[in-house]
Amino acid sequence: MASTNVVSVEQLRNRLESGERIALLDVRFNPKEPAYGREAYTKGHLPGAAFIDFKANLTDPAQEHGGRSPLPAPERLAALFGSLGIDRETAVVAYEDGNGPAASRLWWVLRYLGAERVQVLDGGYSAWTAAGGAVEAEPAAAAAPREFVPSPRAGWLAGVEEVRRASASGEAKLVDSRDAAQFAGREAPFDPVAGHIPGASNYFWKDALEADGAWKSPEQLRERFSDLPQSGEIIVYCGSGISATPNVLALHEAGYENVKLYAGSWSDWISYEENPIATGDK
Repeated sequence: MASTNVVSVEQLRNRLESGERIALLDVRFNPKEPAYGREAYTKGHLPGAAFIDFKANLTDPAQEHGGRSPLPAPERLAALFGSLGIDRETAVVAYEDGNGPAASRLWWVLRYLGAERVQVLDGGYSAWTAAGGAVEAEPAAAAAPREFVPSPRAGWLAGVEEVRRASASGEAKLVDSRDAAQFAGREAPFDPVAGHIPGASNYFWKDALEADGAWKSPEQLRERFSDLPQSGEIIVYCGSGISATPNVLALHEAGYENVKLYAGSWSDWISYEENPIATGDK
């Protein structure tokens, strides 16, 4: 099965050279350096790429519930993409420095809103420049606005009530995308409570990548997820709904179709005192 969600540097370059209209979105981000993405974009980006401010554009301010990085309303996201000349039929390629959660989050947001032709650039900006790809420092010219009419896919998003049912009954498989130490409750670097949702299995998101940081093939990803049934629902979470998205993408690459993101993730789960917490490696 060929990849539909990941595009290689060579494939992207060939498509651009053929004249295909592709909206390139630069979503480089460093959570420890708020200005990093904009500064990196200003120094150099793929020709014609527009900049997406990850924190300002793809998350809302945290509230009592909803996690550390709540999803913005579909209407706000649609207005952003429309202003960049993107509608649900536009071919979009998102990239960051390498392969990480930022581009996958952008991929997920667009797909959730109803866009079909969305991919992430394998290896991101680093792979593009390593292959001799052209870059430019001037901001992209403003695209002619388009109307992006959001059509949220209910089957791509899970809320806390659905996760509670899955945890209690096992009716859906829960996938925790954090590292093993966070899953087991030995560490909690970002949240006040450690542990995981009872019934979840641990699939660290970085294990979807090769040792060199490239995406694994669909065949390799099918092997990685072989303990998960192809039929039935899978709900993926992490700490705040960001690093879960590479696993959502990887599951789609492996042929899984009924995959939901728990957008609030662990940080939302622990905001409800009544929610149970599990620790340990299983």
